[in-house]
Amino acid sequence: MKNSIEEIQSEILEEFEDFLDWEEKYSYIIELGYDLPDFDNRFKIPENIVKGCQSQVWLVAEYNPAYDTIEFLADSDAFIVKGLVCILLRIFSEQKPKDILESELFIFEKLGLKGHLSPSRANGLSSMVKYIKNYAEKYSDSNS
Repeated sequence: MKNSIEEIQSEILEEFEDFLDWEEKYSYIIELGYDLPDFDNRFKIPENIVKGCQSQVWLVAEYNPAYDTIEFLADSDAFIVKGLVCILLRIFSEQKPKDILESELFIFEKLGLKGHLSPSRANGLSSMVKYIKNYAEKYSDSNS
């Protein structure tokens, strides 16, 4: 069984504890982006673009009714955004729609990220979370 959304956020926060300043955190986020699973180019279509992001972000979701979980796949054309996407996918992929909808995303605030992202990047991050919650809502409704 996958850890809860809260547990995963806490695990990620622990990974960042060793970094002394924002530059190190920023570099690590970019490094995480390299771990983003390959994203099939057939998904890079206008319908999958997250609106509100400064850079291009594609996000798709696959619902697994056998486990009542959602698997998210995503990609971006910007390295820092790829890292942020990687964090979001780690937190929300393979979670139940209900758990996604009821979760509180605290990681970026606790990392001090909000003060270091440009307003347009912060808006893009909020848009990605909103899209993830919208998918959870969709699959939650179809399961009721």
